[in-house]
Amino acid sequence: MSNIENDDQEDKPLDPVMENVRRKMMRLQLVSGGIMLLMFMAVLAAIVYKISNRDGKPEAVSAGGLSVPSDAPVKATATLPAGFAVSAVSQSAGQILFYGAMADGARKAFLFDIAAGRVVAEIDVPGN
Repeated sequence: MSNIENDDQEDKPLDPVMENVRRKMMRLQLVSGGIMLLMFMAVLAAIVYKISNRDGKPEAVSAGGLSVPSDAPVKATATLPAGFAVSAVSQSAGQILFYGAMADGARKAFLFDIAAGRVVAEIDVPGN
């Protein structure tokens, strides 16, 4: 027990310069701890917001003005004229281009818009 009493007796007050440094360090530690606590609360609030905002429904994905639900594919039918033989297909920004030849040999291209659900352009391709 004499060791414990010796330690208490050896604790002397710090000189004013060291006491100033100790106070500044304590203040810095309190400010840093407060900022970390505030940021932790912000992260928790963001997580709670995201979880409570879901409503149990899958979110829709937007692609080129077309909203695609994640739980079901978009269904559309491109009605092309009878006798049209497709030789090439190209897709861009929610539109599909069908290129081919009619039964009489005339070359044509049909532009189908997925969002509109119909052929939006019929293009004659004359040539040799």
